[in-house]
Amino acid sequence: MTIVPIVEGHGDVEAVPVLLRRLVNAAQAWESIRIDRPIRRKRSQLVDQDALRKSVRLAGLRGDAVLVIFDSDDDCPVEIAAQVQEWAVAEAGHLACEVVLANREYEAWFLAAVESLREHHGVKNDAVSHPHPESPRGAKGVLEAKMHIGYSETTHQPAFSAMFCLSAAYAGCRSFRKLVGSFGRLVVGVGADLPAWPPPAWRRHAT
Repeated sequence: MTIVPIVEGHGDVEAVPVLLRRLVNAAQAWESIRIDRPIRRKRSQLVDQDALRKSVRLAGLRGDAVLVIFDSDDDCPVEIAAQVQEWAVAEAGHLACEVVLANREYEAWFLAAVESLREHHGVKNDAVSHPHPESPRGAKGVLEAKMHIGYSETTHQPAFSAMFCLSAAYAGCRSFRKLVGSFGRLVVGVGADLPAWPPPAWRRHAT
């Protein structure tokens, strides 16, 4: 079974499959779930009904499930996600389909787990996680302040996606919990077996 992501940024094209494969591993669904290369669209296309539905149709030609994921920026992630979900599901038909907006930015998930990134790719060895990782505007800039070097979306987003602590992000970020829940529904939606999800160790620390 194949999940096809639809994403916004150049960094997302490489980072989102890395993250989703980590979720596949956490779900022990290695034999049943494949992550296809994402379809990239501008944000304006992801919040436009006709353009979004066209992208979902294309994804449906390539896989069995669709995951739309992009940043909410200054918009309310709940409101935007609900509207885009309505359009996407209407177009997806029999395909499993989920929409997730990272609250503010994808990098907010890294801000919840900075300790796990220390001394990797320029992150300072005394960097600490943000107490409210989804609150800052410009999460990329906040993350960069915890680094010795400039933050590059195309370089660091995939690299950090491969190593940030998933349980810390789950505990600290409501939108990451939404992603984890949506991933679980997609796995079930394509008929794959799923053990206890999310992993019990993640749930114990969630607020």
